[in-house]
Amino acid sequence: MTETELHLPPPRAWVGPLLLLAGGVFIGLAPIGLRLGLDHLGPQAIAFWRYVFAIPLLFILLVAIERRMPARINGYVVLAGTFFALDIALWHWGLTLTTVANATFIVNLGNVCVGFIAWLFLKEKPKPIWFAAVLVAVIGAAALSLGGEPGGKSDIRGDVLAIGAAIMVSGYMLCSKLARNRLGAMDVIFWLTVVEAVVAGFMVIISGESFMPPAMAGFVAPAFLALAAQIGGQGLIIAGLGRTPAAIAGIIVLIQPVVAAAISWQLFDESLTAIQGGGAALILFGIWMSQRRPRRRPAAPESKPLQDAVRNAQ
Repeated sequence: MTETELHLPPPRAWVGPLLLLAGGVFIGLAPIGLRLGLDHLGPQAIAFWRYVFAIPLLFILLVAIERRMPARINGYVVLAGTFFALDIALWHWGLTLTTVANATFIVNLGNVCVGFIAWLFLKEKPKPIWFAAVLVAVIGAAALSLGGEPGGKSDIRGDVLAIGAAIMVSGYMLCSKLARNRLGAMDVIFWLTVVEAVVAGFMVIISGESFMPPAMAGFVAPAFLALAAQIGGQGLIIAGLGRTPAAIAGIIVLIQPVVAAAISWQLFDESLTAIQGGGAALILFGIWMSQRRPRRRPAAPESKPLQDAVRNAQ
């Protein structure tokens, strides 16, 4: 084996991270769809219809691709779906009280923490460079969130709700990883969405929101979220979790606040300052760092006395 071959990553090692990165980009569209739909539906009802619209499409995809009915649901999927639905419920409430970038940053701290949780419960010990990547990415996310111009819409209640959502997202990532180890990606995302729809239905009832919008136009935002965030975003993340350690996955999906903040700059006049732009760059750098593989050192040459002893023995 040559020295060049020693530096090559394992075959197809890039597939999982790429799926996660794409999923993070799609999930970054979620707060945009929510903001655009609030004129017609409450935040919990938007989440409910997001799941409901996605269920039949996911079922058709599963049957068409796998050519079978969904596999039997397991407890980890139920837990993951419950955690995710509660995460979205708290996050949606938080987004109505604080900025998109701020709420998204706080929630994504849960994605970073999942690396430590996976280390504790799954014995997936991160590589040393992961800790540096986490530090860089979190500093970048903090700059992206807190480096805006004064006067932006922010409320401590929204931040508290986002912290609760961050706790939920940690449980979701961990249980999804465990579920993905036992079921295929299509089975997991389908059953996750079914569980999420049930939990979201209860959240609509508890919140007192109306299930139905005043006009059919109110279904446009949930339908967009079903395609972009649920099927595209969560589906790709679930697929990537089966190929990527949880610690690495938590950093990669930090692309979400970068996408959300960039689009919000144009749509909601939440302009990005130089500090926030630098924060976005740090997040991207942290994601790149997390993918770096330590170079293997070539085997040290045998010492001359040892070579002489081997030659004499021969």
